[in-house]
Amino acid sequence: MGLAEQNRELTSAPQQARSTGLALASLSLATLLSSLGTSIASVGLPSLMQAFDASFQSVQWVVLAYLLAITTLIVGAGRLADMFGRRPLLLGGIALFTLASVLCGLAPTLWLLIAARAMQGLGAALMMALTLAFVAETVSKERTGSAMGLLGAMSAIGTTLGPSLGGFLIAGLGWRAIFLVNVPLGLLTFALAWRALPARSGTMEVARGTFDVTGTALLALTLGAYALALTLGRGNFGMPNLGLLVAAGIGVIVFAIAQAKAKVPLVQLARFRDPRLSAGLAMSLIVATVMMATLVVAPFYLSRGLVLDAAMVGMALSTGPLVSTLSALLAGRLTDRLGAHAMMVAGLACLATGTFLLSFALTKFGIASYVVPITVTCFGYALFQTSNNAAVMGGVSANERGVVSGLLNLSRNLGLITGASLMGAIFAIASSDARQGIGQQLLNSAAAARGMQITFRTATALALVALLLALISLRFAGRTRPGIA
Repeated sequence: MGLAEQNRELTSAPQQARSTGLALASLSLATLLSSLGTSIASVGLPSLMQAFDASFQSVQWVVLAYLLAITTLIVGAGRLADMFGRRPLLLGGIALFTLASVLCGLAPTLWLLIAARAMQGLGAALMMALTLAFVAETVSKERTGSAMGLLGAMSAIGTTLGPSLGGFLIAGLGWRAIFLVNVPLGLLTFALAWRALPARSGTMEVARGTFDVTGTALLALTLGAYALALTLGRGNFGMPNLGLLVAAGIGVIVFAIAQAKAKVPLVQLARFRDPRLSAGLAMSLIVATVMMATLVVAPFYLSRGLVLDAAMVGMALSTGPLVSTLSALLAGRLTDRLGAHAMMVAGLACLATGTFLLSFALTKFGIASYVVPITVTCFGYALFQTSNNAAVMGGVSANERGVVSGLLNLSRNLGLITGASLMGAIFAIASSDARQGIGQQLLNSAAAARGMQITFRTATALALVALLLALISLRFAGRTRPGIA
């Protein structure tokens, strides 16, 4: 190599590093926004019940609509990126999220707020799917792991920051502020992404017919029917709920048939023949279901059962995500040293222990009755999440990792929807009084504690089911590659 070429490389290296840094900053902010959109809304549910004089089942759709939109689109976002290019689609996702945040903050009615949250979820789905895809284009192969870790940390920070930030914003400025705070962050993210992200994304011409419109529509209808079945009726399960569950079951069958016939399906059904993959996805769904109870149900226990103000509720809710964030590096080291499957079992045992302690909901111990058990729960969650991802992703070839990563995202989001719906319904039924409406009885401290206890007994049972699956999967661990078992 000549001296002139060496000088050009030395000169361009700092510029390339600066450009990569800006690109990672924009991707990190996009990840922060999407995770903040989930966690910050949960702390506002009690305030929304009062502001709109609505039932618990109605206001929980503020969380559900967001999760449902993400789950519906995230599996198709990669195909859309192939058709239109990653850069314009990610910029469009950021812009849509920011605009929807404005609409959420200005919504005059609950149902307009829910509609705006669904729009916000569509933007978040594009950001969640494409930030990971952009890492390969903006970061060298040697730094890919570090970049993925950074995005994971930003996601955890967004989840941690949401409850405490939301609590302070509600206490000082009202519930609308928890949505409007996304606007300046969204504008900053858009500006950075516009400047730093490479224009040379995958813009390969793909026929529009290769996007599985039928599969996407069937998935949306199936998930919508499923979520409605668990939320309609204000805690009373009747024929409409049963009918919707049947419709969701039929939708699963029709979706599977459509995927088998599609040339480019949203979900590769053949992947589920691997028992280790199937167990990993099932455990991911169950654990996400369990963890969603801490976001949907815990605010009511803290605000009604312990009679904490909004700021204190937010601080208490931030404990769990903070523990998960701080535990992630330790969980990774333990997984590397002791093996993914062993740590998966240990994490699920810890998770079950934490939810069992939460099921006591002893209000006489004050805030410690939540903080101590949630610390145990979230340490177990961090250990499980790290080891399960390592076990699942380590068991596939390089050209299959994108597909399997999408399946992991799908199983997690399905679990979040199930948790928001199922745990919310159990809490509403358990804390209800036949003589009162749910909105009134939630003001009763004893009723909120009773609902918390029964909800987390259910969560403990689910955690034990996941633990059983992990123990069964150990039988297949010996057939995996060294370092994974």
